[in-house]
Amino acid sequence: MQNLLTKIKNLFYEEEGATAVEYGLLVALIAVAIIAAVTTLGLNLSAMFDNIAGKIPT
Repeated sequence: MQNLLTKIKNLFYEEEGATAVEYGLLVALIAVAIIAAVTTLGLNLSAMFDNIAGKIPT
C-alpha cells in the first residue's frame, strides 16, 4: 500500500508533463502572434495594391 501511495505522490511532483504543457502553450502563443501578423500584413498589402490599381489609368 505504501508503494502505491509513493507512486501517486510522484505523479504530482513529476515535472516533465508540466514542461510539455508549458512548451505547448508557448508554441500556441507564437502561432497566434504569427497569424495576427500575417493577417495584418495581408490587409495592408491588399489596401496598398488597391490604391495602386486605382491610380493606374485604364
